[in-house]
Amino acid sequence: MQYLVILISYLIGSISFGFLFCKILKGIDIRDYGSGATGATNISRILGIGPAIIVFILDALKGMASIYLARFVSGNSLIVIMAGVAVIAGHNWPVFFGFRGGRGIATSLGIIFAISSKAFLGLFIIGMSTVFLTKYVSLGSICGALSLPFLLWYFRLDVPYIIFGTLISVIAVIRHIPNLKRLKEGKESKLGEKVSLIPKKR
Repeated sequence: MQYLVILISYLIGSISFGFLFCKILKGIDIRDYGSGATGATNISRILGIGPAIIVFILDALKGMASIYLARFVSGNSLIVIMAGVAVIAGHNWPVFFGFRGGRGIATSLGIIFAISSKAFLGLFIIGMSTVFLTKYVSLGSICGALSLPFLLWYFRLDVPYIIFGTLISVIAVIRHIPNLKRLKEGKESKLGEKVSLIPKKR
C-alpha cells in the first residue's frame, strides 16, 4: 500500500488546475500562451490575479496532500520523499495533459510547508522579496529554490530531506531555463504584465 501512495501522488500532481481554469473560463489551452506553463504566474497574465491566486493555492494543496497522505500511510521518510518527487513530476509532466505542465513552484511550496513550516516561511520571504525588488516572478522562484537546501540545513532537518530539497531546487532551476534565457535577452514578462492572446506555435 505504501508504494501505491507514490502513484497516487503522481496522479494528484497530474491534475492541472491552471489548464482546467483556462479551458473553462476562456476556452483556451494556457500552454499556447505566455510562458507556456500552467502555473499561477502564467494564469495571472491570461485570467488575472484572482484566478491565479486560486490556482496557486490548489497547486500548493497538491503538494501538501501528497506529503500528508504518505505520512498517514507510512512513517518511512523515503516513502514521504518519493511521494513528494512524484507529485512534482505529476505537476510538471501530467499524464492527463500530454505531459506538458508547469514549473512546480507552488506544488513544491506546499511540500515544504508540510515538511517544515519554518523553512517554508524563509523560502517565502526570500522569493517574495526578490519579486518585490525585481518584479520578476521567475527570478523569485529561482532564488527561492536555490535557497531551499540551505534553509532545510539551517533548520536542522534530516539529511534525506536536505537531499530532497536539493533535488527540488535542481528541478525548479532546470524548469526555469527558458525563463533565464528570456531574462538574459530582456524578454521576460514582469509581474502584472499581460500577454498576447494570439497562440504560440508549439
